[in-house]
Amino acid sequence: MASGNDMKAHASTYDAFIGLLKWSVPVIGIVTLVVVLIIAS
Repeated sequence: MASGNDMKAHASTYDAFIGLLKWSVPVIGIVTLVVVLIIAS
């Protein structure tokens, strides 16, 4: 089992993940929209 001493590392990893998610989800949505519009043309 993991000890409770790694909470700083966990918080840092979680913050990095949420930051990446905050930017990647809209970018993926825009790319998907562009691909759908290209296919529909």
